[in-house]
Amino acid sequence: MRDGEIKAALLRIADALDRLSPIPDALADIGSGPAFHWTGTTIKAIETFAPIALDLLTGIDDQKARLLENTTRLANGFAAHDVLLWGSRGMGKSALAKSVVREMHEAGKDIAMVEASADMLETLPDLFAVLGKADRAFILFIDDIGFDEGSAAPRFLRSMLEGGAAARPDNVRLYVTSNRRHIVPRHMAEQDDPINPRDVIDDKLALSDRFGLRLGFHAASQDDYLAMINRYAEVHTLDFDSEDALLWAKQRGSRSGRVAWQYIVELAGRAGKSVS
Repeated sequence: MRDGEIKAALLRIADALDRLSPIPDALADIGSGPAFHWTGTTIKAIETFAPIALDLLTGIDDQKARLLENTTRLANGFAAHDVLLWGSRGMGKSALAKSVVREMHEAGKDIAMVEASADMLETLPDLFAVLGKADRAFILFIDDIGFDEGSAAPRFLRSMLEGGAAARPDNVRLYVTSNRRHIVPRHMAEQDDPINPRDVIDDKLALSDRFGLRLGFHAASQDDYLAMINRYAEVHTLDFDSEDALLWAKQRGSRSGRVAWQYIVELAGRAGKSVS
């Protein structure tokens, strides 16, 4: 084989290797900016991070106060808890977690949120290796966490919270939302080990105990639901009828912050206005 043919063959091999192992995306500048997304291999800035203002969240005053205090401690470099926000859908769990970050930035605090999906727990040690070197605080936000049957993810999560080999750095705390107080479905725990079922149930249901702060969100009362709508309506200068608002909730089978906001969007549409 001639030199030219050898060179051409080597170039083809190199090109094939590049396609198999593409150059990874560059990490975002985590030293500034309010929010990022962890893809499992890299960190990307969230360009459209625009949470609702904290004072617009109605009917969850105690949860707001406690999460704001914990987040302030973290931003100031003081001891702070990992947080489990659990309970009814649409009652503001994820909205509150994001709104406190906005509140911190408006107060001049240096803290950022990094969102990661629940199926990326095994990759989080790589993320922690990056965040731990940064000179600012981070909230690792995992929304609507849940585990499949036979998943090893609960063990990874427990290791992060208990200070194992995969533990999060001192400048990072986990804020996790779940519809279940104990995170792991009870039937899943009960079927795990037919020999020692009680031990398995205690072990898995105790996963939530690893969170130093646990905030419950419950279905809104009628008064709370109407108070949410009233607050939104004031801000967006919209008129509403209580009976119409209650009918809206009845048609959707629930009263929640999400349903209240959807009603405000409906009112704005009727009035020929936009809301954001």
